[in-house]
Amino acid sequence: MYNILIRLYCNYLSVFIKYRKVDLLLTPYFALFLIIILGFIVGGIKIKGIKLDVSAVLFVAMFFGYYGLEFPDTLKQIGLVLFIFTIGFQAGPSLFETFRKDGKKLVCLAAIIVISGALVSVACALVFGFSKELAGGLFTGAITSTPGLAALSELSNIKDATIGYGIAYPFGVIGVVLFIKLCPRLFKCNIKKAEKQYDIELEEKYPKVLNRNYIVESPNIIGKTISDISFRQVTGANISRILQNDSAFTPNPQTTLHSGSIIKAVGTEASLIKVQELIGKPTEFGIALNENYDVRFIIVTNKKVLSKTISELHLQSKYNIIITRIRRSGIDFSATSNIKLQFGDKIKVAGTKEDIAKLTSVLGDDSTKLHESNYLPVAIGIVLGVLLGKLSLDIGNFELSLGLTGGVIAVAIILSRIRKIGPIVFSLTTSANQILRQIGLILFLASVGAESGSNIVAIIKEEGLSMLFSGVLITLIPMILGAIFAKYIFKIDVLQLLGVITGGMTSTPGLAAASSMTKTNAPGIAYATIYPIAMILVILCVQFIFAVL
Repeated sequence: MYNILIRLYCNYLSVFIKYRKVDLLLTPYFALFLIIILGFIVGGIKIKGIKLDVSAVLFVAMFFGYYGLEFPDTLKQIGLVLFIFTIGFQAGPSLFETFRKDGKKLVCLAAIIVISGALVSVACALVFGFSKELAGGLFTGAITSTPGLAALSELSNIKDATIGYGIAYPFGVIGVVLFIKLCPRLFKCNIKKAEKQYDIELEEKYPKVLNRNYIVESPNIIGKTISDISFRQVTGANISRILQNDSAFTPNPQTTLHSGSIIKAVGTEASLIKVQELIGKPTEFGIALNENYDVRFIIVTNKKVLSKTISELHLQSKYNIIITRIRRSGIDFSATSNIKLQFGDKIKVAGTKEDIAKLTSVLGDDSTKLHESNYLPVAIGIVLGVLLGKLSLDIGNFELSLGLTGGVIAVAIILSRIRKIGPIVFSLTTSANQILRQIGLILFLASVGAESGSNIVAIIKEEGLSMLFSGVLITLIPMILGAIFAKYIFKIDVLQLLGVITGGMTSTPGLAAASSMTKTNAPGIAYATIYPIAMILVILCVQFIFAVL
């Protein structure tokens, strides 16, 4: 049915082109959606297990661009900031920990990729006789760095630099996308295996929270209260309820443990082993809930409790309930007193219905707010990012700034980390994030593709193949070196490798290609970590090229 519809549409299109004005195909609003349709069709085609996915929009747009399609530059900028903001916002919470863990490796890889690109640019200039302006333009175009080109404009003749940038940029875009798609096969990396390892490491970081029943039989604890035996401190688990004297109830620190009583403990596997050592053997005997007892999740939606800890709010003592676990972004972990609550956290509690109702009014538990896409924080974040990108630091006769991309991703990372400023909660649902990211990505790829396609043939004819060849070398050699060092020297897995390559090349389309190849956020986290470093190095390397040539 799907193929029949496509054939009917293609037949209609051919008739339309034959008898109507073909100008409609080059009308931006019509062409944009046609490019999206064709891009997703082409992207779904597999050749030896490889498909372009959403990246195919870029190549379809280049075809249209060659025949004269032009999109407003604003469309590209809107797509860019939406895509970059959502990447930074999602990657932010994990970025700092990743940097602490692999920071030195990532800095070294960024240096290898960018500096090797600068050295190849200098070598090509010496071999082919390019001016320093052309060499600098080729370098920034091959790395697809607009901030680098801006830095060139402050140093010398921007016209020559722009020619070099224009020649190298198309393959800088296409080359990174193709390399990212082929990289796992070239270096014999198994993405599925890497995803499983990523999930294992994630589970080690956030162990699964389990519940198990135990019989109180250790003579050392019989007749003592839960507080006396320091249950939470010793085991790291919580007691959600107790069956004692044929009655099930929520315990408190003063609850006395009797021989033969059954407790339900909640914690990680490691903590439950400690419970067994302290309490007694596990049992399959269940603890039935009485009519007034409840166990359920409460969703944190009240802004007043955000960024406060369980201890600060006195949740367990004040409301006589037990918090057994917290679920955040699909991950369950044990509830410790120093955990700061975030919007959308799901807290599993056990207690009487009256006590849970009181706690519910405090935490919010308004599920409709989870599905409300509040785009005000997104707009605020993007505005702050654009303003940050405009700030510059004068270093001698050189001006350093983050630029549009750097400013937006930096603010997104910061806001995803702090989550709340005054009454404004910076929260974005997973579905809203994915929708904004996809829209931004499609707009950006379509705009960049049309822009590159309109110039590529004319520039090659006018300027010769030597510059095009140089641009190809400047794009490919740094990626190959970066991949070799990442895999064989620094032992970085393929998911991080993809993010490292795209971040080092400052390539947003490359990141789009990498993101479409895995269900994890690992490439985005590595990209967000390495991108600011790479961007600064690009600007410094522009200075180096001018100094050497």
